[in-house]
Amino acid sequence: MVEEESFMQRVEELRKAGAKYVFLKTGAYRPVDLARAVKFASKAKLDLLTVDGAGGGTGMSPWRMMNEWGVPPVELHSLLYQYLKQLADKGQHVPAIAVAGGFTFEDQIFKGLAMGAPFVKLVGMARSPIAAAMVGKTIGRAIGERQLPVYVERFGNTQDEIFVTASSLRKELGNGEYEKLPAGAIGLYTYYERLAQGLRQLMAGCRKFSPEYLSRDDLASLTREAADISGIPYVMDIDQSEVEKILGAAE
Repeated sequence: MVEEESFMQRVEELRKAGAKYVFLKTGAYRPVDLARAVKFASKAKLDLLTVDGAGGGTGMSPWRMMNEWGVPPVELHSLLYQYLKQLADKGQHVPAIAVAGGFTFEDQIFKGLAMGAPFVKLVGMARSPIAAAMVGKTIGRAIGERQLPVYVERFGNTQDEIFVTASSLRKELGNGEYEKLPAGAIGLYTYYERLAQGLRQLMAGCRKFSPEYLSRDDLASLTREAADISGIPYVMDIDQSEVEKILGAAE
């Protein structure tokens, strides 16, 4: 594993070379190495630290070591929160944090941001947006070849009919620019619009209308084991003190 001296030296080299921001991307490290990454990032005053849980990501998933060997995301990000809180409680620098590792849909994004609040600012994604782009490209090719599968053809036969964001994109970009868009790009855009809308709905349900207001008390653990790992209370223990105040109040 990298040593503190060489790490600090490399960060200084990058800054002297003109790097305005310095980021560190980690993998599914064992706890002691995660602690090193957090501490070194703090001491070097990095701008962003990304912590990526197992399994393996883009290009790595067929490789058994990268896919299976490492700490899973919930466990890894729970440790991450503990380490960051220790630094924050001592008044030490905490860089912006991004979490990654199998995030696909808006509920997972919500949980990643809330579980790591207030330190986690971003969720990193790779395989799922790449898959969305590939599916969009495949559908675009099938439209051109007039060989749409039945489960897609029921929505229509053209790009504008099949992709739900097509009309708004055409309106925003104009016909000329829109016609230049690859179908894969429209697939990617549609996927992220779905995530954005779903995340807004979840946040609105919690009455949290901006990501910085998300907090760990927006979550509950569904098993005792999850509560033990994450520090997020078990679902039947949530609000216990407030419940006692309500039920125990004199008439």
